[in-house]
Amino acid sequence: MATQQGMSGIDLHAMVSELHARLPFWMGKSYQYDNKTFGIRLNGENKEKYNLIIELGRRAHFTEFLPPSPPNPSGYSMFLRKYLSGGRVLDVRQHGLERIIDITVGKSETQYHIIIELFDEGNIILCDREYLIIQPFSRRHFKNREIISGVRYVFPIEEYLRRSPEEVEEILAASDRDLVRTLATGLMLGGRYAEEVCTISGFDKNIDPLKADAETISQTYNEIVAKSESSIKPQISETGCWPFHLSGEKQVQTFETFNEALDAFFPKTKKEIKETKPKLSKEEIIRKRQADAIVGFEAKIEHFEAIIELIYSNYQVIADVIHTLDSASKTYSWQEIEAIVKNSDIPSARLISKIYPAESVVDIKLEKTIKINVHESVEVNINRYYGQVKKFKKKKKGALVAMKMFSGVKSVRKKQFTPLKPKWYHRFRWFYTSDGVLVIGGRDAGSNEDVVKKYMEGGDTFVHADVHGGSAVIVKGETKCWDEVVQFAASYSNAWKAGHFTADVYAADRQQVSKTPESGESLARGSFVIRGERKYFRDVPVGVAIGLQTEPAVAIIGGPVSAIQKRVKHYIILKPGIFEPNDIAKKVLKALRMKLSEEELKGLRNIINTEKIAAFVPPGGSEVVE
Repeated sequence: MATQQGMSGIDLHAMVSELHARLPFWMGKSYQYDNKTFGIRLNGENKEKYNLIIELGRRAHFTEFLPPSPPNPSGYSMFLRKYLSGGRVLDVRQHGLERIIDITVGKSETQYHIIIELFDEGNIILCDREYLIIQPFSRRHFKNREIISGVRYVFPIEEYLRRSPEEVEEILAASDRDLVRTLATGLMLGGRYAEEVCTISGFDKNIDPLKADAETISQTYNEIVAKSESSIKPQISETGCWPFHLSGEKQVQTFETFNEALDAFFPKTKKEIKETKPKLSKEEIIRKRQADAIVGFEAKIEHFEAIIELIYSNYQVIADVIHTLDSASKTYSWQEIEAIVKNSDIPSARLISKIYPAESVVDIKLEKTIKINVHESVEVNINRYYGQVKKFKKKKKGALVAMKMFSGVKSVRKKQFTPLKPKWYHRFRWFYTSDGVLVIGGRDAGSNEDVVKKYMEGGDTFVHADVHGGSAVIVKGETKCWDEVVQFAASYSNAWKAGHFTADVYAADRQQVSKTPESGESLARGSFVIRGERKYFRDVPVGVAIGLQTEPAVAIIGGPVSAIQKRVKHYIILKPGIFEPNDIAKKVLKALRMKLSEEELKGLRNIINTEKIAAFVPPGGSEVVE
């Protein structure tokens, strides 16, 4: 059953069966509308036009209309266009009853596979003919498989569609749950279709699975799978969207195809919804915004006052958490601390619901979830919440004054962009790896000293280019994206300044880094002694991308090319060259501005400037690659 939460394996099987019957298609343009939603235009053999809507982790089906095309296509949608536009769709299949679609596209002399994952958070992965991953939308690391470029795509489970009585009997015998839950998970049916199997087979859904006849269950299951392929009679009921009628469902609306039913069932785009609302006058809109803002401020004040009260009520518990984690961070990485907390039976540890390594902040779950900085005292944390109360009281007072003075003539200027709020690490060189780990590096001898002495904690790794002069780089936790880390260290070193296109880089544990020189020697500011064996990375290519990030907040960011490409709307790549940092910053600024519309430039005037770009330009000469 398709619900508003998403499609089941049976639903996907029915949808894919309809798509397969309409082959061949030819690939048109691909679009990305947000972090979850994609669209692909397809052309049929007789000039038919089809629109495939994909919402990762939720649904995929034909739709009558795609949402309006974004004014600036995303990097990943352009990537898909480059490889697939004009290609012929040779096959569309589902992996068993798993919520995975495998689309085979032939183009020129080769073939590609677009893998669409609709389970968990979802993903789109482009693979070659042999299922070697060319580029995923999101890098993922699982226990038994990795979704990263260059490795072979591995389906999460074996492919099962029809089930023999022997296979069903094995599933029933291995279960310690009731019959319906066993069928829902073991046969990948989901709850409602599992209930239908029980009803047709004549078994109480709550019985022990061993009391059910495996041959009868197998026959019923296979009939339902076959029905989703060739006996589709789509309908929407009061509980969901179905490819065929199920026992006890009250039919509300029927459709010719399941894709049409799905398109009618799932909500339309936000733009279409807004157009159906009654239009308000400018004065009514402004007054409503002001009133809504005041309600929001009052809710914030009440929320933060309640948190302050909770902290005082649980003062000693929170003080213990702060003391324990502050001490532990000097010895362990935050990933290690998170694992320890997760497996701990200590009551105070069970209160920790989430850890934010980059900010040294944890969520403590009491009656409300409270964010606590573990490097600050209880009183400092309380004062921070008092500051929030004061801020929203001031905003509420200002909004009340504005409402009183409002005459209906003045208009409210719509805020277009939210700048990235300053963080403690922004005074250094910094970036986030593709798997979300913060990496920081010094800009000069003084900040190199600060990076190591003040901010290197237990479990962090020290990284440096094997040349004299360069950023002291700290990896704030465990990452698998070492190619990005070492490119960062190589690029922000004197290797770039000397015009070299590669450099050797080494890594060392925190315990190996010292400010204590050998007897009779001295250390310059920003220099360190590394004792013990280092891990070397040879011939690391240099390269820096500088781009405009728009989500979740707008900012100029820079760093290793692969890490920045995933986070920005527009970017420019640099390599060693002849132009000085200030000159290259101006060139990058000009290139980025050319990619933006006049309307965007007006809202981004204070965000895109040479000063912010220069912060990410490596030392020495550079050239623009693209």
